[in-house]
Amino acid sequence: MSFLVKHLGVAEYESTYQAMRDFTQQRGGDTPDEIWILEHPPVFTLGLAGDTDNLHSPSNQIPLVQVDRGGEITYHGPGQIVVYLLLDLRRLGIFVKELVSRIEQALINTLADFGIRAERHAGAPGIYIAHESSVQAEYRGAKIAALGLKVSKGCSYHGLALNVSTDLAAFARIHPCGYEGLRTVDMQTLGIKDNIDIISQTLLGHLQKQLISL
Repeated sequence: MSFLVKHLGVAEYESTYQAMRDFTQQRGGDTPDEIWILEHPPVFTLGLAGDTDNLHSPSNQIPLVQVDRGGEITYHGPGQIVVYLLLDLRRLGIFVKELVSRIEQALINTLADFGIRAERHAGAPGIYIAHESSVQAEYRGAKIAALGLKVSKGCSYHGLALNVSTDLAAFARIHPCGYEGLRTVDMQTLGIKDNIDIISQTLLGHLQKQLISL
């Protein structure tokens, strides 16, 4: 099993979103699965469960885009690794719940490689700093990675976002994922100084391991 990996650099959100939708609608049964790795300029995205009230401090500099993924509101911006997973779930023989679990495990394993203990929270998709972690108490339970998917014709798109050296002030303008008071954090704040490209490659490796083991 192999995946076509595309490193897209910094890409505008709306054009990338449209490209994902076009790829998914046009793909056939033999179309190779793709993994896109990129960063976005600052943007808020509002999922299907979204409520604009969760953008409590709008910004003229940061656009808000309504999208068709699951979930609520989130922020994308420089210093955040975004990975889009364009996968034929029927061909892989996997349901979306299992895919979410494997994405979460890849994120947990990636963070562990950099000395960060992270965990899932039941009923709240994403990855959070473990309450038993050795980091400063104020960051325990903080969200460090988000995920949201859309499945169309048995194929997934959208994906995940990992905060590496992100503008955390942007998250203060929203209730991340609809949770008022939810703290967010990035790897840099937790003392990780590794280059974002190194972290991207580590994450890609763990994602591929999780998917290849299907």
